[in-house]
Amino acid sequence: MIRIHIVRLIINFFDYFQQKKIFIFLKKKIKKNAILFDVGAHHGETIKNFIKYFNFSTIHSFEASNKNFKLLKIKSKKNQEYKIFLNNFGLSDINKGLKIKEFKETSSTTLSGINHDSKYYKRKIKVLGLKENKRIYKNSDVKLNRLDNYCEEKKINKIDLLKIDTEGHEYFVIKGSTNVLTKIKYIYFEHHYDDMLIKGYKYSDIHDILKKYNFIRIYKSKMFFRKSFEYIYENSKLD
Repeated sequence: MIRIHIVRLIINFFDYFQQKKIFIFLKKKIKKNAILFDVGAHHGETIKNFIKYFNFSTIHSFEASNKNFKLLKIKSKKNQEYKIFLNNFGLSDINKGLKIKEFKETSSTTLSGINHDSKYYKRKIKVLGLKENKRIYKNSDVKLNRLDNYCEEKKINKIDLLKIDTEGHEYFVIKGSTNVLTKIKYIYFEHHYDDMLIKGYKYSDIHDILKKYNFIRIYKSKMFFRKSFEYIYENSKLD
């Protein structure tokens, strides 16, 4: 566990500078009193950036993993002066319960299948100091809902920024948002190109559905140490 913690600290150090560039870029575009959505909140890293960089009215945060959500609640207590809604369920294209894989390295927790024969997977567990024959994640029950349902229930008619970091489930989050895509100005998401995650979709599937709803890609950046990229899309039909 100590090795996992050290590796995570190193990755977080490099990610800080990359994400700083992204949020500085977005800060120039997001208007005051913004409504921000954080899908895949983990332990509140994005909430921290939202508070630092944006003038917002509300933050809606979603974390499916019960383990991650407990720490998210603890870390969010210091932000009680802000209007932040913490939701202990994930977003998808369905409204039901599923199993999630909760990794010992908690930021890798995923709804996707795992390709245990993947060279990327084997290299990852080696770097983390784990053994292939040891249990490195456990399956836990989680609840899922559609963003369309959530916005209808909460009477939300605009989203300035939708951030999605769900470890291979991003496409399904967007599929469950088709009724509200016309009301979203920016979508910021991560896409994995490695073969460790069995996602059931390609980057082009995300691009095609966003293009259909008048989104254009305005930012692309490769993540350090990973076969992953971060993208920002803008709704060209919204001011």
